[in-house]
Order: sequence, then structure tokens, then C-alpha cells
Amino acid sequence: MDIYASLMDGLWIALQPHNLALAVIGVIVGLFVGALPGLGSVNGVAILLPFTFVINEATSDPAAPMIFLAAIYYGAMYGGAISSITLGIPGASTAVATTFDGRPMALKGNADRALVTAAVASFIGGTVATLFFTGFAPVLSSVALDFGNPEIFALMLLAFATFVGLGGDDIPKTMFSIFFGLLLATVGFDTISGEPRLIFLNEREQTAILEAVGGNSDSVPFFNSVGWFSRGIQFLVLAIGVYGIGEMIWTINASRYKVTMTETTISAGRIWRAIIGMKDAWKGTTIGSLLGFFVGILPAAGATPGSLMSYGVAKMTSRDPKSYGQGNPDGVAAPEAANNSASTGAMLPMMTLGIPGSPTTAVLLAGMVIWGLEPGPRLFEDRPEFVWPLIGSFYISNIVAVLVNLAFIPLFLWVLRMPFTILAPVIFTLSIIGTYAAYDNMYDVWLMVLFGFGAYLLRILDYPLAPAVLAVVLGTTAEEKMRQSLLLSDGDFAIFYSPFFDRDGKGQEWWIAPITTWIAVILIALPIILWAVRKMRGGSPATTEQP
Repeated sequence: MDIYASLMDGLWIALQPHNLALAVIGVIVGLFVGALPGLGSVNGVAILLPFTFVINEATSDPAAPMIFLAAIYYGAMYGGAISSITLGIPGASTAVATTFDGRPMALKGNADRALVTAAVASFIGGTVATLFFTGFAPVLSSVALDFGNPEIFALMLLAFATFVGLGGDDIPKTMFSIFFGLLLATVGFDTISGEPRLIFLNEREQTAILEAVGGNSDSVPFFNSVGWFSRGIQFLVLAIGVYGIGEMIWTINASRYKVTMTETTISAGRIWRAIIGMKDAWKGTTIGSLLGFFVGILPAAGATPGSLMSYGVAKMTSRDPKSYGQGNPDGVAAPEAANNSASTGAMLPMMTLGIPGSPTTAVLLAGMVIWGLEPGPRLFEDRPEFVWPLIGSFYISNIVAVLVNLAFIPLFLWVLRMPFTILAPVIFTLSIIGTYAAYDNMYDVWLMVLFGFGAYLLRILDYPLAPAVLAVVLGTTAEEKMRQSLLLSDGDFAIFYSPFFDRDGKGQEWWIAPITTWIAVILIALPIILWAVRKMRGGSPATTEQP
């Protein structure tokens, strides 16, 4: 009963005029920050962090600055879907999976339904996660602590298992796409040993660079001119290149320069029918809400893996998996519910353990420390005047975000009414500006264009793009966690698959990693075996889907 009383008090404080105004302003700002390619919640929160000092002085409310930043975070999670659906360019890495079905829906004249589905699914995902956060914060934080390096790697392996089903029935091409993505994820300097990998420099150049930078490539201004791939491949560069430039070239070529966007009418009746139509996306919304929150509470996981895994699981469990990538509403609902649910889940380890669950919560954690707050198990007891208004603002920001999103749908659909002869240069310009703004380096801009042409060539050859992009997302984390686990086990892979492997010298059994690993192995092996059986029987695989 104390929890509900505290929550009511928090909601009352969060509804005070100044806090409510901050929530509305934060959501609107976050909405447009998330919709702009290359920005996203991390950059939005970081850029606006200094404004919180002004807010703190003006309101003298300890929760007000955090309410403002949390509202930006929520708004950005909603906003990422806008450019994914209307332009085919992910506003942030969390919205990549939304592009797979959101963009086809827009091209079929159902952009209004896609935007409504994204908004309502985000609202449901965020609300479910906030309810979990409110009622089970201490328990869930202790569960998250049980996830060490082996458990996180097993979870990443499970995510890769869901990718096998994303490329259609052509398993060899899908596997090639996954391995190609993993190869791209290794480019640059090894995060553990510091050795250069796949940067195409000779030994003399590598030695000179390593001596000059002392292990830190950012300290040498001329570093990028020596080797293009020395800084590694940033995920956002790949995503914007593949889904911005690549999709634009593919569309132009497919339509032989006579592309006109699908006319989309908008009315209150269509929006209401789209809301009613959410019953067709209940499975994706449910999967995204639950799985997204679970992944979000894991330290260093965040919303991007949650949204990608939710999309894969929704497709694997669908009665019509071939409709994914063609405009299935579940394919929009699953990642959008997941990224909002995960963004709330990522706040839990930050507040209860002092461990950021995502890059954005790392910035929020820094802000809390600056304001004299000490995240950790005692935060709920020592600073309830901060915690409960913040939790109350989660509910309010969710409601504000879905209302603002629905109200702005006519503005978003206006983009689709532009002729493609105008829209194509806009997409190209936004892709360049977004890439340069994110990393402040022309090297990344050129790489983005290169990936765009590469994606176009792969589509001509019927290679699925989604598995490669998703492998780049999780490849670095998976490699790091695997190698750290093997360091712990002296190179023994039994740490991943045997519950009886003695990690701590106390003979304790560890079940989470082995169970997850074996489920992943089964999910990877099953489609490969089925494909091999079809081949032996003389069946030909279906044409690869292009989500």
C-alpha cells in the first residue's frame, strides 16, 4: 500500500504546472530530435543537459530537471519511428527494425496506420514497463545483477538465432549476411587488446600510429587520413547508408526515375480506424512490451537490442512470417513497443544500482550525480521526493507523447505528398547532415555513401540486408562478452553451455546462460536443418524477403 500512496504523491507532484509544462516541452523536443537522422535520444539528452541547471534554479524542484530529460528520452523513442516510416531512414538505431515494415506500409498508402500503430504500441510498451518498474524495482534489479558476461553473451546468441529467420527461406544467403555483419563489427581497434583489425594499413603504418596515439586513436588529428577503417564502423553510419541512400537508389532504379509517393489522405475517421486496427497488432505489442523491458534492465543492453530481438521473435512466432517485410503491422508494433519498454527498463539499473542500462541513461546518470543525487539501493529510501515524482512523470510523459504523436500525424504525412523528385534530394541531404552531425567527420559521410551503394548491389543479388545490419549492432557486444567470459574460464567454452561449470570456486550452479545458449542453438539449427531437408527432397527455397 505504501507503494501506491507514494506513487499517488509522485503523480500529484508531476502534475504540477511547471512539471507538466516541462514534460510537454521535453516530449515535443524529443519527438523531433528522434525523427532527425543521426541525432537520437543520446545526443538530444546530452545537448540539452546544460538547460537543466536553469530549470533547477527556476523551479527549486529536485525532480524537475530529470522530468525534463526523461520526457526528451521518451519523445525521442517515439520520434525515431517517424523518419523510419515516412522516409525509410531510421531516426536512431532503436528504430531500425521499424523501417522493415513501416516503410512498406507507407508505400502502400497506409502511412497513417503505421504511424498510429507505432504511437499506440510505444504507449502500451512504455506503460507496461512503468508498471513493472513501479511494482518490482527491487526484485528486478537483483535479477539483473545475476547477468554476468556469460549470460549477456548467451542473450546476444539468442538474438542472433532470431536473425536466421529474418532473411526469408534462403538460409545460405542469410547466414552469409550475418557473418558479413559480424566481420564489419570487428573493423577497427580491438577493444580488449588494442590491436588494429581489418584497417588495411601495412605494419609500418600500424606501428607508427600505435606509437603516436598510445592506444588512443582520438588523440591524433591526422589519424583518419591514414586509414579509413581505423576508427571502426559506426552503426548509425551503416544504418543511414543502407536504409537512406541504398533505399533511395533502389526506389529510383525500380521506378525508372518516375517515382511518385503514394497519396495518403488523413482524417479523424482514418486515425480512429487505425487505433481500432491495433487489435491486429496485439501479438507484436505484447512481445515488444515484455521482451523489451527484460532486455532493457540488463546493464549495457539498451533499447536497440530489445527492439531487434522483439522483431525477430514476433516474426518467428507469427502464423504468416512471409508477410514481415511487406507491411505487417506487427512488424511495426513489436520494435516500437520494445524500444519504449526498454528505455524505461534501462532506468531501473541506473536508479537502483547506479549502473546505466543504455548510453542515454549513462548521460542521465551523469546528470543525477551533478545534481548531488546518489543512484543506488538507498535512493528510494533517502530521496523519495525525487524518485516518485520521476516515476509519476513516466506515466504522464507516455500519455503526452501518444497524444502529441497522434496530433502531429497530418504533419508527418505531408512529407509523403511531396514528389519523389523533391523527396530524394531531401533524403540524401538529411542522410549526409545526420551522419556528419552525429560524428563530425567526413570519413563517416563517405562510408555512409559507400554502404548505400553496397546495400543497393546486395539487394540486386537478393541478399537480405536486415541480418547484416543487426549483426553489426550486437557483434561488438557479443565479442566483448564472449572473450571476457573465456578469460574468466581460462578458455573453456563450458562456461556457456554447462550449468555445473565452477565459475566462482564455490561449486555454485549457473543455469541462466546454459539454458539460453541451448535455446539459441536449437533456434539456429532448426531452420538450417529444415532448409537442408527441403534441398535433399528437391525443393527450391523461396525468394529472399527484403525487410
